[in-house]
Amino acid sequence: MAKQGTLLVVDDNKGILTAVQMLLQTTFEKVITIATPNKIMSTLQSEKVDVVLLDMNFSAGINTGNEGLFWLSEIKKKSPQLPVVLFTAYGDIDLAVRGIKEGAADFIVKPWDNAKMLETLEAAYALNNSKNRNKRRAQTVTAESGMYWGESQVMQDLRMLVDKVAKTDATILITGENGTGKEMLAREIQLQSNRKDAPLVTVDMGAITESLFESELFGHVKGAFTDARADRQGKFEAADGGTLFLDEIANLSFSLQAKLLTAIQQRHIIRVGSNTTIPVNIRLICATNRDLDEMVRKGEFREDLLYRINTIHLHIPPLRERPEDIVPLCSIFLSKYAHMYGKSSFKLTADAERKLKAHPWYGNIRELQHAIEKTVIISESGTLNENDFNLPQKKEAPIKDATTLEEMEYNMIKNAMDKYGGNLSMVASQLGISRQTLYNKIKRYEL
Repeated sequence: MAKQGTLLVVDDNKGILTAVQMLLQTTFEKVITIATPNKIMSTLQSEKVDVVLLDMNFSAGINTGNEGLFWLSEIKKKSPQLPVVLFTAYGDIDLAVRGIKEGAADFIVKPWDNAKMLETLEAAYALNNSKNRNKRRAQTVTAESGMYWGESQVMQDLRMLVDKVAKTDATILITGENGTGKEMLAREIQLQSNRKDAPLVTVDMGAITESLFESELFGHVKGAFTDARADRQGKFEAADGGTLFLDEIANLSFSLQAKLLTAIQQRHIIRVGSNTTIPVNIRLICATNRDLDEMVRKGEFREDLLYRINTIHLHIPPLRERPEDIVPLCSIFLSKYAHMYGKSSFKLTADAERKLKAHPWYGNIRELQHAIEKTVIISESGTLNENDFNLPQKKEAPIKDATTLEEMEYNMIKNAMDKYGGNLSMVASQLGISRQTLYNKIKRYEL
């Protein structure tokens, strides 16, 4: 059988380390031995370990096994999927059983039987490979949508809910801050739905002007208005049989909300300039980064429309509320951009990981992705430390002495953008202007 994988053996008895290494180097590609558990975490950081064989006692004269259980816990905190096999004396079997309850894969009793040791460690290695294959398989399922579910419990709970509702035609409202991946989640739902072979049509409601709303969504006939030189299909028709994704739904004006509600209720549309009704069969998914319930209370959003689009509510939490997902996301982006820019692989130091996990990421996954791409482009080393990441700190915008209306407007927009971390929908709402108007002013003032 070909040698494979890396084994880490932790035992304070150097004679045992030598014997185990001689026995197992014919089975494992690499056998690393350390005599003190204090080196475990640094070794896991620097080496790709597949299995750990961990002694349960390290202090002379102390045989409680608590040290082994402590280090088992520390390993599991860092690498939950890494199999740990406990190395224990015969009298500590009860403790070893407790260790299995706390996450150990198995235990080996000293003095050991060579064949039994090989069998146990090979089984632990096979278990790790199986978990990794399942993880890769899960990632492959979501490869088309780009959706990454992460390690956090809140994202796993969200995934379970998505699995339940995706195959139905229930209308879904996705909420979450900018950059959390609302459109990716919509694509993932589409891929899991019974409409996966039909189109997913995406509409940015914040970018549609009021005058073009009906034409864009419902289409028009030739001659309906000056530039209508031919019949044109709208987004509802284009999505017929598939899914219509209305992003930034909160940016729709109150008057246009009524027109959208009518189309959703009646399940048919009328092209601009026509009297003919056209039935449409769509699955509707909407998304917003704003609190629609609060908007309803303020009279800014129709309550009946909210009921129509909110059969199922899916909320994507911001990245700063699930820091355990940050480093795995970094690994995905590092691999992506290393390949894109023709560079060798990158690895994060522990200091870099701590810095990235502590950053608030107000722009969420999108901001993280841009930070990683910039670092990959600039970096000359394959090992990235905390100094390789120049992460901006949130600062108050400097106030200019406004002497003209334009300068006052500039200051108001810049302050609002800093206040809301670049969330343009929130900025537009704060300033009482449409997102399209905000886009124009940002371009004008080169903000």
